[in-house]
Order: sequence, then C-alpha cells, then structure tokens
Amino acid sequence: MLKLCRVVFSSQRLIPTLKIKVLCISGWPDPALTSSGFCLSGKMSEDSADVQNKAPKRQADDALVEDKHDDKRLKTDQEEQSADRKYPKKKVAMLIAYSGKGYYGMQRNAKNSQFRTIEDELIAALIKAGCIPEGHGEEMKKMSFQRCARTDKGVSAAGQVVSLKLWMIENILASINTHLPPQISILGYRRVTGGFNSKNNCDARTYSYMLPSVAFSPKDFNQEDTSFRLNTETLQKVNRLFGVYKGTHNFHNFTSQKGPRDPSAKRYITQMSCGEPFVKQEAEFAVITVRGQSFMMHQIRKMIGLVIAVVKGYASEGVIERSWGEEKVDVPKAPGLGLVLERVHFDRYNKRFGGDGIHETLEWTEEEAAIADFKEKHIYPSIVETELNEKSMVNWMATLHIHDFEATATGNQDRKDDDDDGNASD
Repeated sequence: MLKLCRVVFSSQRLIPTLKIKVLCISGWPDPALTSSGFCLSGKMSEDSADVQNKAPKRQADDALVEDKHDDKRLKTDQEEQSADRKYPKKKVAMLIAYSGKGYYGMQRNAKNSQFRTIEDELIAALIKAGCIPEGHGEEMKKMSFQRCARTDKGVSAAGQVVSLKLWMIENILASINTHLPPQISILGYRRVTGGFNSKNNCDARTYSYMLPSVAFSPKDFNQEDTSFRLNTETLQKVNRLFGVYKGTHNFHNFTSQKGPRDPSAKRYITQMSCGEPFVKQEAEFAVITVRGQSFMMHQIRKMIGLVIAVVKGYASEGVIERSWGEEKVDVPKAPGLGLVLERVHFDRYNKRFGGDGIHETLEWTEEEAAIADFKEKHIYPSIVETELNEKSMVNWMATLHIHDFEATATGNQDRKDDDDDGNASD
C-alpha cells in the first residue's frame, strides 16, 4: 500500500547552498525528491546550522560598530550644540597681519602638512581658543572659510582678510592671539552678511614692495655699495615709468601659461608709484605701492623687474608698451622678498551693506595704528635683515644681463629667474 509523505517547507531563509529543509512524517521520501536535490532529513543540515549560529554574531558585531559610530557622532553633535547654546555662531571678516618668512605661503595644504603655512597656524589657534570645532580644521568648508588673497612663500601681509563662521567667545581677539606666534596677529574683525565671501566680494587689492634703492642705480655702479642714495631726478623717472602701467593692459608677458589672446590676461591697474627713500641699518630703502583690481601670478614682481631693467639701462623705455602686444617679451621677475599685501578693498560691499544698521563697513580705520605698529615690528625688520644678509636683490640684479629685451623671447625667460621652489608670490 502506498504511504503518503507530507512535505513541509521551512519558513527559514534560503541558505547559500540552496538546500531546502524537509520534515518527513513517516517513511522515506520518494527518491524523485532526493534526486531533485531536496534534503529530506528531520535534522537541520550542518551548513544551515553554521549560518544560523554565525548570523546573530555578525549582526551583534555590526550593531556594536554602528553604536560606536553613533556615539562618536552624538558626542560631536552634543559638543557643537553645547557650544552653540553657550556662544552665538556668527559670520565675520577677520583682519590678519603676518610676516611670511619661514612659511610656505598663506593657503593651507592638508595633504602636505610638512610645509607649514599661515593658515595652519590660524586654524590651530581657532580650535585651541574654542572658536571652531576640532573637526572643522580638516574640512574648512564647514565653517565657510575663504581667504581674500593667496600669498605664497615668504610673502607678508599687513591687511589680509579671511571670512568664516565661528563661535563668538569672550575676549575673542585676545584668546586667538594667545595661541598664535608673534609674527602672526589678528588685528580686528567685523560682522558680515551670511553670503559674504572675502575673495568674491573684494573689489581691489593693494600691494607694497620694499627694496634697496640701489636697485635704481646705473648698471655699472657697485651694487653692494650701501652708501648709494636715490636722487630726485631718478625717483621722478621711476614714477613716470610706473605710471605707464596705469589703466587696462594685456599682461600676458607678466605671468606664465597665458597667451596674448586670453581675455583673463587683461588687468586694470589704478595706481603705482615709489615713495620717498629712507635709511635702515645704514642702507637706503624705498617702498613701491601698486593697486589693481586683481593680479596674476608673478605679475607685480615682473612689473617691478622690467622698470628696474629700464632704469639701470638694460632695456629701452619702449619695452613696457611693447610687452602688451602679442609677441613674447623677455620680462625679468624681481625677488619675492619685499612683497607685502597691504590692503584689500570692499567698496561695493560697503556701499550696499555698510549703512544698513546691522553690519559695519570693512574699512579698518580703527586698526590703522595696530597695522602700522605690526609692520614696524615684524615685517620691515624681517625684510631689511634678510636683504642685507642674503642679498637677494643684489644677486638677482647680477642676472639682468642675460635677458634679451629687444628680441622676441624664446619662452625660457621664466626659468632664468624662477624661485628654487617654484612658488609664486603674488
């Protein structure tokens, strides 16, 4: 008599071996079932048992890892919320002054921390002072950080401005400066609009360049003679040549990797002149000031370098206007030492928001004395001492004779006077 066998499929999930557990009521199952790959045993297969035993363990491990991540996120969120409750978070524009000697520029390079920058020092101080969470140091976009101007290796600033969101702790300036080295200082801050960006809202930038006046001596003069004094006639000639730069011109010959038909090579210069010379440590120096809408890499140093070449007699005056044409002109690049970011201008922003009763104008009039004091204590002495000891201008002037100012350049002039490290300075 035929015995009937009742087959029951388990509600358990299919295991990777695709075996289905079958419980038999009585007797052996039909061979056709076993030949079809079904395991008709009243016991669970060993593979299935292993999977069922391991699954809860994996789930427990995953849950433990997830709990740790949640705890870490919760802790960070709680810390930020606690600080938010204690101090208001506001967007500000900060006025920073620094001497660039010993630093690899302003901009932070998170992937190459061995080269210390101004921003490395600034971010570390903001974290120690409790102005930003520690995690924001690695992701600066979280605090909407933006610098107005990028200055490279060795370049100083008396009026750099950065914009960022931070907690307005008590005695904020003193607290931040406590954690900064003496050659870097926060001189002031202003509340700004939520959409303010120190780079995009900047209308113009003013740079200065401090150099020994012997740079304007005739080429046959002893360039290491610190007794040289710049006379009135030569100073007038220098300023007349700098005046040629005013207006909008094609400065493709004053930077690298820009062709004569590149629209971005056209830049607008509003002012450029050299001030009265003065004596420091028995040597005479002078300060050149230039203001423009924006500047390209190396542009200011090449503008100064070309005028020095003309005054010294290496090139004719016509080379300046010829450099704005389409042909490639060999333009020498003056040393980076002496270049200082003096001030950044926010004329349109001040006009729109400066008088709204909520935000202040970004003029920094109240900080003028502190700016002048910082330059006298940290920037000018560093430039003077470095120049007198290392003679960067004297050594550079010794290379002017290798430039061909009359013929079309071969495209190799950048390598004649490039920095050893290849860094730009403006």
